Parts: sequence; C-alpha cells; structure tokens
Amino acid sequence: MADSKSMEAQKEEITAPEEMERTRECRCFSPRADIYDANEQIIVVVDVPGADENSIDVSLEKNILTINAYVAPLEPEGYTLTYAEYEVGDYQRSFKLSDEIDRDKIQATIKDGVLRLFLPKAAAAKARKIGVKAG
Repeated sequence: MADSKSMEAQKEEITAPEEMERTRECRCFSPRADIYDANEQIIVVVDVPGADENSIDVSLEKNILTINAYVAPLEPEGYTLTYAEYEVGDYQRSFKLSDEIDRDKIQATIKDGVLRLFLPKAAAAKARKIGVKAG
C-alpha cells in the first residue's frame, strides 16, 4: 500500500448520513477504494457494482472529490425474490485532495462496475531525477 500525502480518504460507512439529506429512499454504501501512486499520477480504483457511466456523478468542490453512484435494483420480470444476500443501494465516497493534484486534468473511466479516477500530479509535485556532475 503506497503512503501518499496527495490524497486523504475520508473513510466512513454511510448508511444514514446525518450531515446531508438524501432524496432517494434506499441504502447508501461507502465503496471500497484502492489508491496507487504511479509517479506521474494518482490512480483511485473504486468498486461500484451495478453502476455505469450514466449513473455516476464525480464532482470536485473546494478540494473535495466526491463520487455518487446511483444503482437501480434489478428485479427480473415474472420472478419473486425468495432470499437475498446481496444488497442493492447507492454509493457515496469523498476524498480530500492536496495541492499536488492538477485539478484540470482529472479523468474518470468505468468498466464492469469498477470506477477508475486518474489524478495527474501537478508539475511541482512530480518526482524527477537530479543529475550529478563531477567537479
């Protein structure tokens, strides 16, 4: 696990957040995330099963990167649910960004319920090799 000061995760299990009002009556989960430092950028991988590009909202406001994913329950026509172990609900997760991230170049992709956020480092934050001269 990479130790990175570029991003601080605000980890909270979200089931009934007191600081905000929800307009949808369903459960809301805090999805698991992995954060990688890839020298030129930070990559955040977030599991949001059931979500697609039309149901995800990624926003950045006052150094807080917020992910909201809305998932509709899948109920096959002609079937009645007898037993369920998988709970369906929305996802919400926030990350506080440092000044090391170039906010104008943030990108996001989703495939098979996995959201990937690419957070390029600002030029001043990138690691660079310093040449050593004899003499």
